[in-house]
Amino acid sequence: MKWSLLELNKYKDKPCEFSEILDLKASLMRRDDQILDVSPAKVDGLLTVGNDEYLIHYRIDVIVTVPSSRSLTPVPLPIKIDVSEVFMTTEQYQNRKEQVPEEEIIILEKPTIDLNESVEDNILLAIPLQVLTDEEQHSHEMPKGDDWEVLSEEDYAKKKQAEAQQITDPRLAKLSELFNETSEDDDKQ
Repeated sequence: MKWSLLELNKYKDKPCEFSEILDLKASLMRRDDQILDVSPAKVDGLLTVGNDEYLIHYRIDVIVTVPSSRSLTPVPLPIKIDVSEVFMTTEQYQNRKEQVPEEEIIILEKPTIDLNESVEDNILLAIPLQVLTDEEQHSHEMPKGDDWEVLSEEDYAKKKQAEAQQITDPRLAKLSELFNETSEDDDKQ
């Protein structure tokens, strides 16, 4: 869904309300190859036209299926987010007052506001780096196979510490045997 800026001028007195079902599956899968499936996105919101900017507020409700970061099992990830964005033309941006921080402004390169693009960007930003199945979240067992295993940082530190204690310098091996012999002799006396 797109709005031209000329079309939006008729909404200066009252906000433009919208409720859309967007099919963004193909586009999102093209942008992120980790995405396995995307349900149609329900988007409800409103767009207000000010003298200096275009404000858009909407809620996204979508299910994105991505692989588990531990086992690569597909995990359906429900995403419900509220989005508020400020759009400005280049002229509005140059004449802006310092009310809105610079990093919160989206400068329009075309004379249109594209809702699909905004929704796609926000869905991609909402996907967490670590995604686990319900079973993986409740289990402390990490995956492992032949000659490999995944360790938590704590387990790795414990394993390294245990290995460090077991390794003795070969030059001191004879010396440690000497200490064992003297302690046995002391016990006999």
